[in-house]
Amino acid sequence: MKLFTAIVVLYVMQSALLTIPNVMALSSVVALGANVICSKIPGLSPRQRSICQNRPDAIVAIAEGADMGLGECRHQFRYRRWNCTSDGYGETLFGKPMPSAGNREASFKHAINSAGTTHAITQACSRGNLTNCSCDRSKETGLTEEGWRWGGCSADIEYGLRFSRIFVDAGETVNDARSLMNLHNNEVGRQVVQDNMGTECKCHGVSGSCTTKTCWTTLPPFRLVGNILKDKYERPVQVEPVRARRTRRPAFLKIKDARNFKKPRHTDIVYLQRSPNYCDKDPRVGSLGTLGRQCNRTSVGTDSCDLMCCGRGYNTHQYTRIWQCNCKFHWCCYVRCNQCSEQTEEYTCK
Repeated sequence: MKLFTAIVVLYVMQSALLTIPNVMALSSVVALGANVICSKIPGLSPRQRSICQNRPDAIVAIAEGADMGLGECRHQFRYRRWNCTSDGYGETLFGKPMPSAGNREASFKHAINSAGTTHAITQACSRGNLTNCSCDRSKETGLTEEGWRWGGCSADIEYGLRFSRIFVDAGETVNDARSLMNLHNNEVGRQVVQDNMGTECKCHGVSGSCTTKTCWTTLPPFRLVGNILKDKYERPVQVEPVRARRTRRPAFLKIKDARNFKKPRHTDIVYLQRSPNYCDKDPRVGSLGTLGRQCNRTSVGTDSCDLMCCGRGYNTHQYTRIWQCNCKFHWCCYVRCNQCSEQTEEYTCK
């Protein structure tokens, strides 16, 4: 709820939404007035602001989805030069927009943010937090081919997909190649959520037997969504726009350098241009640089001091780590521990 707090509490009420349940938070948000709240959220397009005002019950879920996406992005890239962070200036609902025109990091951010909105809206439906949806009614009754019965509360993923397409895609207001790229990657994120829906079942019968089985669909863990999108990020497809003859505006994207007009697969993360190396701070390309970043001296991966610090070298910091150890329970009733310590080192990029 950190991002939700930054948006609603900081800009609107400075109150205790952090300490109350979601339903109460939702009531407080609605009571404040959608026009007030939605006008204070930075970075929304006019269409998104209109949706926000017409659906105040969805504000909490939208913010939760954005927070999920940003948190997962930072987790997936925690050992990379670009670690999905910004300088905090110009922060919007879905994090700071990347100034660079269409590299694969921007592509990943769009995919994971779209997936986060889909996941959070679908979950809010199942919890009864939204007015226009609940459980998936198509899976409330009836037998399947396998012989078990639909029941419980199946996640209404179709509603989550529709809402995400309407709200997230409304952020694209310019008809250019970057918008086509963003819309494609938005859909990739949504499809990963849909394609990894699970099924949970509960057995019913005498003495633990399973004479009948009731099942329902469930959302995938968001960490799984992040892992799959990270794999797609490692195998992106570079594209270029094909312009319409009359308007000369980008009509669709094709694989770059392909001799024909072959389009990328709908499951591919696509990008327009190569990424910077992110070694030095350069706001023009969305790079904070790696000065002061922690690195691993013994690693040979992306978190190694050689790669993370771009060959500039690193500083060594020595400190003492203290923790409780050798804890024993004594009758009755207390626990006694020793205090352990060790000298350790930390390495940060010059």
